[in-house]
Amino acid sequence: MAYESARMESLRGQLLIASPQLQDPNFARAVVLMVEHTDQGALGVVLNRPTDKTVADLLSEVGAPDCKCQRPVHLGGPVPGPLMSVHTLPKLAEVEVIPGVFLSAKKANLDKLVRRDNGPMKVFLGHSGWGPGQLDREMDEGAWLTSPATVEAVFYHGNDLWNQVCKQLGDNLWRAMGVRDFPRDPSLN
Repeated sequence: MAYESARMESLRGQLLIASPQLQDPNFARAVVLMVEHTDQGALGVVLNRPTDKTVADLLSEVGAPDCKCQRPVHLGGPVPGPLMSVHTLPKLAEVEVIPGVFLSAKKANLDKLVRRDNGPMKVFLGHSGWGPGQLDREMDEGAWLTSPATVEAVFYHGNDLWNQVCKQLGDNLWRAMGVRDFPRDPSLN
């Protein structure tokens, strides 16, 4: 039996937050910036998976040893593909994901970005991809929560981005429901 879902609004410019029950190890506690979401599929990058490699290490491995950029390379997802970067420089962008946050994957733009090495920037190896209707089905199954992406969340460097975004979601949910105070440990009630 074919699965049919009402086509949801595009998630471009949203954060996908892995729900606690999401079992896929590639996405456990992941926060994904959605770059594209159409009837043809979806593409995003995981914001909170820094690797131990720096941009300079990675570029040295592929024959570009003159790069000095010591920023970590992030694992953008399980799908292989070209290096990509999110940053704040419109002149070096191919796509504006949200106001003030841009994506680049063209080699010429990436070369300039990593050599400048200033301002907010994250570099990704691989990406997160979904085929036609796949992400919509996962959303219907409750695998993901969503929140509008912000510049602060995209460039957050702490190890607890998932916790921070979930806390913000929870606080907003309680406010929307009219709850002013919530106990620190509800199990004590």
